[in-house]
Amino acid sequence: MYFKSTFFEDYQLQDKRVTLGRTITETDFVVHAGHTGDFFPHHMDAEWCATQPFKQRIAHGTMIFSIGIGLTASEINPEAMSKGYDKLRFVKPVFIGDTIHSEITISEKGESKRPGYGTVTEHVEIINQHGEVVLVCDHLLVVKKKVH
Repeated sequence: MYFKSTFFEDYQLQDKRVTLGRTITETDFVVHAGHTGDFFPHHMDAEWCATQPFKQRIAHGTMIFSIGIGLTASEINPEAMSKGYDKLRFVKPVFIGDTIHSEITISEKGESKRPGYGTVTEHVEIINQHGEVVLVCDHLLVVKKKVH
């Protein structure tokens, strides 16, 4: 992790970056359940899940979001602030042993209500080892302009 100043003018529509991968483990399931209190059987009960359509435990969607977004945090931009996330969707299930990575594309730029700043939207896709999108969302940023 390192600091890199990227100003509003530096962001280019359709620029894309791809993260490294991360394999999801049973420990991830247990730790996330403990952090959130979400011990639903869909995530924690292998025997019950064997009777369900997916036949195995399904990762918490919020865990895949957290890990997938965490993968994108390879550089710190002191010129930008996260405003949050929109349009979050859990597209496909993730299972123990799956490996995910994130692909981030600059999808929108616009003016901010805050003088000297613009807005940038990063479209985030979290993808499994089969090339399937498992989660999507838009990350909203407020970014300092070089000249205001």
